[in-house]
Amino acid sequence: MEKNFKKNIKTKHLKSKSFKSEALKTQVVSVSQWTVLAVLILTALIYAKALFNDFATFDDDGYLFDNPFIKNFSLEGVKAIFTSFYMGNYHPLTTITYLIEFHLFGLNPMPYHFLNVFLHLINTFLVFKLIEKLSNNRLTALLVSLLFAVHPMHVESVAWISERKDVLYTLFYFSTLLVYLEYLKSNKFIFYLIALALFVLSLLSKSAAVTLPVLLIAIEIYKKRKWTLNAFLDKLPFFLLSLLFGIIALKSQQEAIKDVSVYFTFIDRIFLFTYSICFYIVKLVLPFNMSAMHFYPSITGSVLPWMYYASLPFLLVLVWLIVRPSKLRREMLFGVIFFLVVISVMLQIVSVGIAIAAERYTYIAYLGLFYIIGQGISGIPKASMKKTALFVFGLFIITYSFISWQRIEVWKNGNSLFSDMIQKYPDSYKGYNLRGNFFRKEKDFRAALQDYNKSLQLHPNNAPCLIDRSNILIELKEYQAVINDCNLSIQLDSTQANAYINRGIAYDWLGKTEQAMQDYDKALQINNKLPFAYNNRSALKYKKGDIEAAIKDISQAIALDPSYTVAYRNRGVYKYTKKDFNGAVEDFNYTIKLAPNDGVAYSKRGYTKMSLSDTLGACSDWHKAQSFGSNESDAFLNQFCLPYGR
Repeated sequence: MEKNFKKNIKTKHLKSKSFKSEALKTQVVSVSQWTVLAVLILTALIYAKALFNDFATFDDDGYLFDNPFIKNFSLEGVKAIFTSFYMGNYHPLTTITYLIEFHLFGLNPMPYHFLNVFLHLINTFLVFKLIEKLSNNRLTALLVSLLFAVHPMHVESVAWISERKDVLYTLFYFSTLLVYLEYLKSNKFIFYLIALALFVLSLLSKSAAVTLPVLLIAIEIYKKRKWTLNAFLDKLPFFLLSLLFGIIALKSQQEAIKDVSVYFTFIDRIFLFTYSICFYIVKLVLPFNMSAMHFYPSITGSVLPWMYYASLPFLLVLVWLIVRPSKLRREMLFGVIFFLVVISVMLQIVSVGIAIAAERYTYIAYLGLFYIIGQGISGIPKASMKKTALFVFGLFIITYSFISWQRIEVWKNGNSLFSDMIQKYPDSYKGYNLRGNFFRKEKDFRAALQDYNKSLQLHPNNAPCLIDRSNILIELKEYQAVINDCNLSIQLDSTQANAYINRGIAYDWLGKTEQAMQDYDKALQINNKLPFAYNNRSALKYKKGDIEAAIKDISQAIALDPSYTVAYRNRGVYKYTKKDFNGAVEDFNYTIKLAPNDGVAYSKRGYTKMSLSDTLGACSDWHKAQSFGSNESDAFLNQFCLPYGR
């Protein structure tokens, strides 16, 4: 009887424990369903600040202001996007988003920022769903999605318009993983095909998506899927696509690839590699000293800074912590592998550019490390300890949210961004060079010249910066100084077409037409897709009286950049000289369509209409020209248009 009594007590205790467990589980599920929405609201509130930012002029000028591919909204234009490299990259789907935005909103920065923020919100939700499927734990999913949403290292990917490729490829990357997990669960082939299609879209958004097939293997091992021939064949199309787009990426970035062995020994490069990994791990917990660029170190006496040497033992300690027996070892191994796989293509094994690390590279990669944190907190068995861990986690989230809010402000425009870069790296020439470019865009030529001078003081043999400074000297009409800068730039690097163009401009202003023509010819030999060079050369040919050759060059400029307003106006002038008045009016019409406030175009169209005996139309154009600040038609208004009223 006593035995039965104890058995009944034990059964009741187990039932009670089971009931409490189920109740707790239900409570967590209920809370998580609401708090996911709260995470999205919190994220939207933080990043709403980005909507009021301007362009950063940090690649934004290249991808938007000067990008001919986003100005041709046609099937031919879309084909060109998919069959061309641009600025050392191949991400046609990203460029398509710019194409659509440009034709809907022009160069209003708010819609571009809105789409980046919206994509980040979608990605945050996808993170929640993905981690929920991986862990079967909604608390883990909630914690990971919170970290993903507000971590300061992710601000660069969202607040920088030119990093549209990051948030866009991530959307398709996470979607691929989600759908593939559904395929593993249901074994329905339709999910496999959808996953493959989503993977292609991710690759077309950014080539960094090539890492995904390796993650599929890691996930299947983590989920303990039994390996068969079918499991291998499932991955084969993904790997073939990765190989193809990896080759395309290397080809597109050939010019950006730099051989760092010129500056660093083999031993140095080992420590550069270990440092870059440690950089991301440390910034995960302590996101301080953030910058739009993190440069390679300066070597003093053939020795790297101490932290590069310290990175190797630091990593070895971390490896020991991961592989030693513990309840979290499986999660830690999976999370670290996830991180390393994604970040691997960014670790400068093949050096691209001048930065050793970049904050945007963590956008997907940190998910693996976030997973370890989420599972670690969720797996704490003792309720009081879990509450303490969640409280500390909450403090980190509040801190990260505040840092992200501040960091978004840094990305407000080029001045704030590059000033921040200069503050973090005062001895680096690049920040001054970039801020000089910003001031040049703002037409603050004296401030730009000051920054270029400082940049060249830090790095005297920087050929691109010499060309940038020559642009300012052209604006300041210091033509001999332009020639001096371009001569030195050509001496340092004779492949810089813009050096020949700028020197050609200076020669032209100094009346040295033949030297100018030779420089434009040389620039077009180096790169035959420079609309500005064709336009300038056409002007020289027009001066020499070779109208047909001038029209041929200017037409080539227009073919390369269909939105080149000045080129249409110039061709109209050439056609007018050739007495092709109807053709001239057509070009002036297109100029005015592209630039409705171009008073010079109205004035010249007025002359042309007068030649076609359209006095009323001519007078109307001259009045418009006058209203837009062009006074070159005043004499004609007085002579021909008084009867029509002024």
